[in-house]
Amino acid sequence: MKFGLFGINNGPCAFPDTAAAVAQAAESAGFESLWTGEHVILPDPQAPPSPVAADYPMDDPTVALAYVAAHTRKVRLGTGIIILPQRNPVVLAKELASLDVLSKGRLIFGIGVGYLKPEFEAIGAPFDHKGARSEEFLAAMKALWSMEKPSFNGRWVKFSGVNAMPRPVQKPHPEIVFGGHSREAFSRAARLARGWYGFSLDLDGTRKCVDGLKAACSKAGRKFEDLEISISPRPPVDLETARRFADLGVHRLILLTRANDEKTLLGQVSSFADSMLSKF
Repeated sequence: MKFGLFGINNGPCAFPDTAAAVAQAAESAGFESLWTGEHVILPDPQAPPSPVAADYPMDDPTVALAYVAAHTRKVRLGTGIIILPQRNPVVLAKELASLDVLSKGRLIFGIGVGYLKPEFEAIGAPFDHKGARSEEFLAAMKALWSMEKPSFNGRWVKFSGVNAMPRPVQKPHPEIVFGGHSREAFSRAARLARGWYGFSLDLDGTRKCVDGLKAACSKAGRKFEDLEISISPRPPVDLETARRFADLGVHRLILLTRANDEKTLLGQVSSFADSMLSKF
């Protein structure tokens, strides 16, 4: 089992001193990875399905991970997730390649398709065809990362006679993970990604998602065992619960923190390390 820590760009970690301290403490404690979330904007006032209040601090994932990369040496850096259909894929390809270079190949590119319509409207991105656009955007980004002479001719993205340097350190591109709890998300993970990320799930919810992923892998002609499963379990999580997630086929637990200040957050990192990382 690998252990990650969620939220290195939000809450107390939206501020530089805390982000650096938590990242270094997590790396020293043996965490394998640090993960960001993303919302460019949030509805104000908060209304379902918006996850947090509009004044909740949340840094841009690529900026936050570049900062954390400079304060760590080996811990992996995951976007959990970037809302791909809200982004310009050519610009994002440059940003993520730069992050992979600056971190010396530590990036995990986690992708989601989004669900907050007010966020899409504020950005000026269409809310329809989110899944199809995400798949095309990813294909265009892979072209920029891996083709000697990049070119792409899709429905929403077209380019040729261009290049973008530097290329990512990881070849042919950074590790890709798809998030989401729908049948379509399972299909994208099975067909297009190294892994899948399920957020804020209990054991029963994870079991249902694993069943969906197995069906998606079977349909895609892929061995389910080759798909890396990451879960952010709903707190609280103890050692026995972690073992039960492992029994379901989970490879990585990305632990959620519940802290409003640096001292409490560092205490939770230490507690996680003592109760699970050192015993699993």
